[in-house]
Amino acid sequence: MATSPLPDRRSRRSAEIRERIFLAALDLFAKKGFSETAVEDITNAADIGKGTFFNYFPSKDHILLAFGEMQIAKLREAVEDAKRSTQPVPEFLQGLGRRMTQEPMKHPAIIRALLQAFLSSEPVRESMADMQKRVLAIHAEMIALGQQRGEIRSDLTPTDIAMVFRQAIFGTLLIWSLYGDGSLLERINAAFKILWTGLAPRNDSEPLPVSLTTALSAPMFF
Repeated sequence: MATSPLPDRRSRRSAEIRERIFLAALDLFAKKGFSETAVEDITNAADIGKGTFFNYFPSKDHILLAFGEMQIAKLREAVEDAKRSTQPVPEFLQGLGRRMTQEPMKHPAIIRALLQAFLSSEPVRESMADMQKRVLAIHAEMIALGQQRGEIRSDLTPTDIAMVFRQAIFGTLLIWSLYGDGSLLERINAAFKILWTGLAPRNDSEPLPVSLTTALSAPMFF
């Protein structure tokens, strides 16, 4: 049986340095905040020179792009697992919050850093926007699967539903990041339960189980 060649010592060393920079930066973002963390802080924490840092990342903003790629890979893995299982898509979507908000996403400073990156330089903003399109496409893929199984309403497009789903989760993360307490999963679960009242299959004449007024006044969001 053919096997993939093991990476050489130089490649392993390069990967180790990049990971050290990445982890040191995320740790500092969580402790000090994104704006307050300088490249010099990262290089000191990672025990490398500035020149070495810029060999791996054009700026500290690009560390967040690397983090985004890591989250996308995690999301893709979760979706592939779901496709191979018989788990209902709504159940998968609700559990997705737990899977995607493990370390280091449970740190509110990381969420705030990601939000700041959206407002940073044009190249970073463009890359972030591209990532958002890719994530939206993956979520729409799962929504389409749920529609095919009759588990999600089919009178709206998968992309439209996925957009609302992402906006609900993104808004929940934003509000939670202002408090930074231990309520993240509780907030995500509450958001999903309210959102699901509009996603569940139903007859056109069937009223929503939860009124819009009730949804908007849900205490978990404020």
